[in-house]
Amino acid sequence: MNNKPMNLEEQLNQEKLMIKKYQELSNCCQDSQLKDKCIEIANKHQARYNMLLSQLN
Repeated sequence: MNNKPMNLEEQLNQEKLMIKKYQELSNCCQDSQLKDKCIEIANKHQARYNMLLSQLN
């Protein structure tokens, strides 16, 4: 794995990917607690994505 720091665009792309993955995972969950946890994690990544995006402006 590459140890160099990610630039802002790479971080945004990683956050967007994590949002999508956890949203999709939540849609597959039968267990309501697990589904809620996946949604919570997706929301945290969304908040981080929004924060990073605001740094571009």
